[in-house]
Amino acid sequence: MGSPKWAFPFRWRQLFRIRPWFFLIGVLGVIRLSKGAGLLDAFAYITGPLSPGSAQREWIQKGVQLENRIRLELLAEDNQRLREILDLTKSSDAGLISAAVISRQPVGWWQQLDLGKGRIHGIKNGDVVLGPGGLLGIIQSVTPTTSRVRLLTAPGSRIGVWTSRNKRHGILMGMGSNRPSLRFLDKDSDVVPGDVVSTSPASTLMPPNVPVGVVQVVNTAALPAPIAVVQLTASPEAIDWVQIWPR
Repeated sequence: MGSPKWAFPFRWRQLFRIRPWFFLIGVLGVIRLSKGAGLLDAFAYITGPLSPGSAQREWIQKGVQLENRIRLELLAEDNQRLREILDLTKSSDAGLISAAVISRQPVGWWQQLDLGKGRIHGIKNGDVVLGPGGLLGIIQSVTPTTSRVRLLTAPGSRIGVWTSRNKRHGILMGMGSNRPSLRFLDKDSDVVPGDVVSTSPASTLMPPNVPVGVVQVVNTAALPAPIAVVQLTASPEAIDWVQIWPR
């Protein structure tokens, strides 16, 4: 017996139904073999009119220019720092001891720093520590090869200072921040922002007239005497080399 006439149309209908699946499998196979390169090309072609074009090139050029400017600024800062270190090394011939800052603790950032020289280099407790710009602090403890500096900004730090313009004496007190407080001894201090603060010539613990800082703000209403906020001329947060003045 022959096949029914409706059998062939039925088989063609079945093939038409599964043909999309063959096509999909074929596309997936091509993507697999090409690792998606074709899709990336198609995506780039479709989104090409939406790309920034020349604007993107300008962004890149501005980024490169900014990077170059920052690099130049950092190189200039390094050059200045190395010059200051060289000056410190040269001045050690005048009786000062140069030492590198080897560590500092984030918790006590404004309290102390450690130096890479100690007792065998002639450093002892109570020696005065100077940085580029002026006074930094005092040697608090010493080991044979290291020493620890108590900064002027440490809480409880107290040294005698004065403002040379009007010769008013006061006590510089560390507050645990980068701005110590200056408490004057006289009610009539006649101190204004911009006055220079230095070590007192009457001090027996410090060398006289060493720069300390500049008055920023004065509270004349404070009792029993005015109080000022001082910006140090030697920034403790930026110091990596110091000089020790043996007492």
